[in-house]
Amino acid sequence: MRQQITLLFLLAATYCFGGEIIVNDSRSLHEALRQAREWRRTNDPRCQGGITITLQKGRYYMQEPLFLRPEDSGTKESPLVIRGIGEKHTSVICGDDRQKHTQLWPKQGMERLISFNKEARTITIPTPPDSVLQDFVSKKSPLEMVVHQRWAIAILRVKDMQVHGDSVTVSFQEPESRLEFEHPWPQPVIGGERGNSSFLLRTTEQRDGIEQLVIIDGASYVRFEGVTFDKTCWNRPLHKGHVTLQGGFPLIDAYKLKEKPGLPWDEGLENQAWIERPVSAVTVRNAHDVDFYSVLFQNLAATALDFVDNVSDCKVTGCTFGNIGGTAIMGGSFAESPREVHRPYTDLAKRCQRLTIDQNFIVDASTEDWGAVAISLGYVRNCTISRNYVSRVNYSGICVGWGWTPHNTGMEQNRITDNKVIYYARQLYDAGGIYTLSNQPGSIISGNSISAPFPAPYATNDRGFRIYLDARTDGFTIENNRTSDDVPNSAGGPLQNLRPISRDEIGDNHPGPNIIFK
Repeated sequence: MRQQITLLFLLAATYCFGGEIIVNDSRSLHEALRQAREWRRTNDPRCQGGITITLQKGRYYMQEPLFLRPEDSGTKESPLVIRGIGEKHTSVICGDDRQKHTQLWPKQGMERLISFNKEARTITIPTPPDSVLQDFVSKKSPLEMVVHQRWAIAILRVKDMQVHGDSVTVSFQEPESRLEFEHPWPQPVIGGERGNSSFLLRTTEQRDGIEQLVIIDGASYVRFEGVTFDKTCWNRPLHKGHVTLQGGFPLIDAYKLKEKPGLPWDEGLENQAWIERPVSAVTVRNAHDVDFYSVLFQNLAATALDFVDNVSDCKVTGCTFGNIGGTAIMGGSFAESPREVHRPYTDLAKRCQRLTIDQNFIVDASTEDWGAVAISLGYVRNCTISRNYVSRVNYSGICVGWGWTPHNTGMEQNRITDNKVIYYARQLYDAGGIYTLSNQPGSIISGNSISAPFPAPYATNDRGFRIYLDARTDGFTIENNRTSDDVPNSAGGPLQNLRPISRDEIGDNHPGPNIIFK
């Protein structure tokens, strides 16, 4: 079909947009952006009042990400708007669905480990059915073990299985074997309060596919409106396995301090870890005033939307997130490599500030990586998370903070208000409906409705909380939050019989002295 790009000059428009580029073929999206860029470069009159790229109804398959550069920036008076047609989100920017798993055994849910051997770097499990062993040996079928690790999972590619009657000893490929057994925690728990950690075995039909749909790097005054982002892949486990520290962040190096554990800023510190950031379908960095309004994010295998670094004054408003493999909305630095994550950094929070995440609907996040969350902000300041609906997430619901430190790092004035969080901690514990880390002076947790944590079937302890003030949380005022003792409605109905959350229902892990509870 012949490409068609229709250019319309709008002398007067309801939204005050000057020039409109209508896209009606999947190959036209990159070309439309190039046309808008040329208008900016030549100071074309159609830039007056803004440029709109309108995607007509259809599926726009991406062979490579749409890359918005500094030259694509709008201005406050003349923004760049990429929008869909109508109210049903039928303008779809998409990849292809190649992330498929087949659970082999146990067929129903997970089964408990027998033992975890750090020295031999093996895990012992009950013997699988003969068909599983034969397929692995004779057909060389790729086999993964997914391991429950309290507040995270590990995805380990199986290297070998040695049968010992009613048990099998499993070894794994690199680099995940080294990372799994050298890092002190999270690791599988043997002899926990509720039993040993659990696992499942599965084959994968995964093939490499497109992971990113849009990369905004240096382009400001950009707005996405009424479009759908659909179907991306997550290729990392296929090549490296997936061993995480927390929140879905993969380890790239980690070990335990063996001689004189502790460092000047934390005398009890025993582990060192370097992480990388999970891939995201839509990525924003080095930008300000990048907004998403009434956008649908669905069927995305890793992070959906990520404000990575050097971002400010961005908004996510009225968007819907469904079936997200990792975290739905992420923002701020998490001290990714080359930095070691446990140092009290003071230069990172100012690199992500004044984000507004308001009135979004998030259901079924963390479907691939159970340790991911619905909304996750790291080193940030002056950010607002308000009036969002969060349901069906396998670890924590809303997380703010990083660093595990009582020191002043620049995180401050963050607001978590009037959100509804239900059906969280569905698989992993050490979790909270609202979860915080480190010192964040002037911050607020107020007016939220949070259900009791889900009775996770494979948890090895009972550390699930409505609000969890984890390692060195400080500086928060906590007031007017409510909960219910009733099981939340699976259809997403209102929480019944709400009552105030009491102080003794809030999880503590060495909080600071400046927590105010009202």
